[in-house]
Amino acid sequence: MFDKLQRAFWKALTPDLVPEEPKRPAAVEGLAPAVMAALGGAENLKSHQPVALTRLRVELRDVARIDRAALSGAGVAGVMTLDNGVVHLITGLPG
Repeated sequence: MFDKLQRAFWKALTPDLVPEEPKRPAAVEGLAPAVMAALGGAENLKSHQPVALTRLRVELRDVARIDRAALSGAGVAGVMTLDNGVVHLITGLPG
């Protein structure tokens, strides 16, 4: 955190001398890349939120893009599909 603060300070004083930080590809916080790919990619995801220690609720644009085999391979124990693109991923206990 100190590095970010120091970088922002020097960037404010000398904007031409401190290069911009490279942009990282958009990642979805809380979702493993393998799970994200199995759900059809970031563009297919409308929202996501943890519901319990063992369940994650996601809302998808197109439920047909789900790859259940890839989800299983990524450690998702079960997939429960509801109406309106809502899917619950049963993940098991963390840790």
